Amino acid sequence: MKLLLSVCLAALALVSLFPSRALACACCAEKGEYYISTEKPDTYKLGLLEEMKFDDAAELYMNEAGFDGIKGLKSIEKDYDANDWTATPDFFNLSGVFAAKTWKLNFKTKTGKTGTLVLPVPAQMLSFKADLHDTPEDTEVAVYKEWRFKGVVQSGNGFLGASIVKPTTYFLVLQGRGNNCDNAEDFKYWRLEITGRNAGYAFFGKLK
Repeated sequence: MKLLLSVCLAALALVSLFPSRALACACCAEKGEYYISTEKPDTYKLGLLEEMKFDDAAELYMNEAGFDGIKGLKSIEKDYDANDWTATPDFFNLSGVFAAKTWKLNFKTKTGKTGTLVLPVPAQMLSFKADLHDTPEDTEVAVYKEWRFKGVVQSGNGFLGASIVKPTTYFLVLQGRGNNCDNAEDFKYWRLEITGRNAGYAFFGKLK
């Protein structure tokens, strides 16, 4: 009993001597780390979402099929192919904010057409972390991480309005790197996919 008490006291002494190191190790990721969990967005995570800021540019995802592989954006197809778009053919101006548990994303084309999507945060989210085995030796493991949100689009207007017929769904992924403790600055990229009877398209971009 005395030996156990001595060991516990010694451990407490080490933690008191090196509190920051002990806290850091609580966040450390290990080689081979893998984590996936479906959970409710709690107050802490909602706070981080409010801290994350969208960059002021967005790209429209497009493969070799071009607009033949996109559904719901016919109103901007001619603008997209116009000479005005030659320099940056797949960029949109973007103003995005997360408040009151809702994302509001305002897009603007190079020709001045605007469109807005309103996306309430779903009741559940998926948190994913994995070691990609690309961290240099003798350095702290930096895991790849994603927050994934699947929900229903509340509304859409402008050049996006015709594509939003209830129930149109969205799939938003926030991507980043870091340790096992999530921080707003860990997440650097986003991808948003809109799917429905009249919709089939995706945007992506950076987080500031």
